[in-house]
Amino acid sequence: MSACGDGASTREIIASARSVVVKIGSSALTSLSGGLDVGRLDPLAEAIEARMRAGSDVVVVSSGAVGAGIAPLGLTKRPRDLATKQAAASVGQLALANAWANSFARFDRVVGQVLLTADDVARRATHRNAQRTLDRLRALGAVAIVNENDTVATAEIRFGDNDRLAALVAHLVGADALVLLSDVDGLYDSDPRKGNAQLIREVAGPEDLDGVVAGSGGALGTGGMASKLSAARLAADAGVPVLLASAAEAGAALSGGYVGTAFGARPHRMSARRFWVRHAADAQGRLHLDAGAVRAVAQRRRSLLAAGITEVGGHFHDGDVVDLVGPDGALIGRGVVAYDAIELATMRGHSSADLPPDLQRPVVHADDLVPV
Repeated sequence: MSACGDGASTREIIASARSVVVKIGSSALTSLSGGLDVGRLDPLAEAIEARMRAGSDVVVVSSGAVGAGIAPLGLTKRPRDLATKQAAASVGQLALANAWANSFARFDRVVGQVLLTADDVARRATHRNAQRTLDRLRALGAVAIVNENDTVATAEIRFGDNDRLAALVAHLVGADALVLLSDVDGLYDSDPRKGNAQLIREVAGPEDLDGVVAGSGGALGTGGMASKLSAARLAADAGVPVLLASAAEAGAALSGGYVGTAFGARPHRMSARRFWVRHAADAQGRLHLDAGAVRAVAQRRRSLLAAGITEVGGHFHDGDVVDLVGPDGALIGRGVVAYDAIELATMRGHSSADLPPDLQRPVVHADDLVPV
């Protein structure tokens, strides 16, 4: 990550952003004993409404569906098995959507619920459909409340946490800023609960994270500081600066107050297709490369040719995304493959001159290849 913008600070860019994604963590909305806490939700809606009235489009990524369903179902802790999580989500999603709708109704603001799975973002067709839906809701002045569709998502198609979902949504809608609100007031260099931790106000690049120790989530959520850092890096690839702040300071966070930790973004936004290849798409297979191919792909940014492939793994088709790994098995990139797995298995190791004319095009074109 690096500082972004034409001389403006990261905080100035976030404060003046025309399009904003706001992610709200489970701990900011729910409790184990009482489920959904409308008393905490209402001030968040007020802060979001104020930002919208100031001229910004806002998409909300709201956690809390599972947490909101725990108490009504008589559970005493966040469930671990998938079926109970999905049952809690089915109860909680209804309560969560109604709570947001009732809160924004005070301002005559309509709310639309958008439930996504990782598969929806990974597939280009549904990716575009989700993008169009969110864009249209914003154009109509409604607030999109996005959540992972926990009632149908399986372990294989989960985003993992709503911090990552929020970063992907920020890219999906072409947002100018991402605001992560939770129960922490910023990034610390160590666990603040253990004392002697220092709040880090600005993160301009990876060097600002040297020595930072990030933990996992709490009782009600699946995220944590590690997931927020990962989301900030992901958003950086999309050219989106990030503000991490406490939900209790939502008003200040959304009105330009000096709160939380600001993460700078890349100076140039990664193209939608390359971002999709790197972060959103599910890899359908794996190509093992020799050392020469690794140098060509990773260092010289050349297209991948069949001659450099030593092994083909998985069942993929022309147009699928595949992982590219080196001789040691380390991931070196991802790309859109131009051949089926069966076809490619007969081509690997052969130079283009030895192949029929219709098989001489690159296996992964440089334009469709993203090093990692």
